Amino acid sequence: MSSLRILVPIKRVIDYAVRPRVNKTNTAVETAGVKHSMNPFDELSIEEAVRLRERKSTPVEDILAFSAGPAKSQDVLRTAMAMGADRGMHVLVDVDKTGDLEPLGVAKLLRKVVEDEKRNLVILGKQSIDDDSAQTGQMLAGLLGWSQATQAAKVEIEGDVITVTKEVDGGVETVKAKLPMVITTDLRLNEPRYASLPNIMKAKKKPMVKKTLEEMGVDVKQRLKTVKVEEPAPRKGGQKVEDVDGMIAKLKELGAI
Repeated sequence: MSSLRILVPIKRVIDYAVRPRVNKTNTAVETAGVKHSMNPFDELSIEEAVRLRERKSTPVEDILAFSAGPAKSQDVLRTAMAMGADRGMHVLVDVDKTGDLEPLGVAKLLRKVVEDEKRNLVILGKQSIDDDSAQTGQMLAGLLGWSQATQAAKVEIEGDVITVTKEVDGGVETVKAKLPMVITTDLRLNEPRYASLPNIMKAKKKPMVKKTLEEMGVDVKQRLKTVKVEEPAPRKGGQKVEDVDGMIAKLKELGAI
């Protein structure tokens, strides 16, 4: 039986409770002075990695939390370690020079970490709530040549075999694969724990490796260009009708039926 060496990539994003605003130049979403936190899907990933250790069905040797981003990304790494990750790795990205990392660039960085750190299981959120690309996990599995299971709602491990129940349009689908593997997490997988104050204090003493993009030696140049960012058009107000006949008449008037 192989012990699990888990990599959990996490991302610092605008807090899910904050309403995003387009900047004055219509080139991106405004991030200055805006509250940030860990991507909600990545919270699920950390929680699931810790739960795999707690179940003790398969020994977990190490849980490594990884993030690539500005210096403040270390805050979400410390949160991940307070939730139960053993250590962290931060790759500093100067967004002003390189621009935002694209899914392919992130997948290449993760492949490098997997190879250097000898990981055999990667658990990451199915998407980040800022760009909603939902591509990184699939690209990473392709680069590594590993099995993958996306949108996981349940994960069970027995020896080297992982069974994943995943959500699909028609309901649920169950897949099995052997390690090594890439799993992306969906909202119904678990309920992330709160980081307690004692664990937050302990996390400050856990090791965190800091690297630069140059040290990683990975090509992360941008291949996409954002031409313009606009606010969605305001929604028109609804109308009340007295009864079903009135609703049908209104729908006909609007050409809906």
